[in-house]
Amino acid sequence: MEPGVDDATALRDPELFAVLYDRYSGQLYRYAYRRVGAELAEDAVAETFLAAFRRRDRYDAGRAGARAWLFGILTRELARWHRTESARYRAFARAGIDDVVPGFADRVDAAVSAQALNRPLAGALARLSRGDRDVLLLVAWGDCSYEEVAETLGIRLGTVRSRLHRARRQIREALGALELEVER
Repeated sequence: MEPGVDDATALRDPELFAVLYDRYSGQLYRYAYRRVGAELAEDAVAETFLAAFRRRDRYDAGRAGARAWLFGILTRELARWHRTESARYRAFARAGIDDVVPGFADRVDAAVSAQALNRPLAGALARLSRGDRDVLLLVAWGDCSYEEVAETLGIRLGTVRSRLHRARRQIREALGALELEVER
């Protein structure tokens, strides 16, 4: 990796484009993996970088970095697999597969086991609107700031906050219902 090369320079010079791949592919892959699984994540990331390379002349060099721009391209790629993602969450909700919540469960509540969270969390994620789910997962799994989410999705910061608030409320309600079931 070329540490001294900024994102705008890497986008302008096709021979330096690999710098962006080295810099961001791991982050994009981890996010895509959690959204659509291993079988589609690699393809989604590859399509993201192919689209970025093709659109590199449209990149606004005034941006602080290409991370949010790449997450935006990836999010659009993942929207193509929206039905697959929703079906995956519904399947996880029915089967209770662990793969849907690694890392996220630790943030919810240390006292509740991750195993007990899988089904309700997967079900709640499947019930979120695509916009709310995109915002929530970009923050939780993509480690994006609110500003990066706004830039990634092309929405206002206030919209990010309201979507995140709504998504968190729905997730809390789903997990609260779990708590009531456990107490019985």
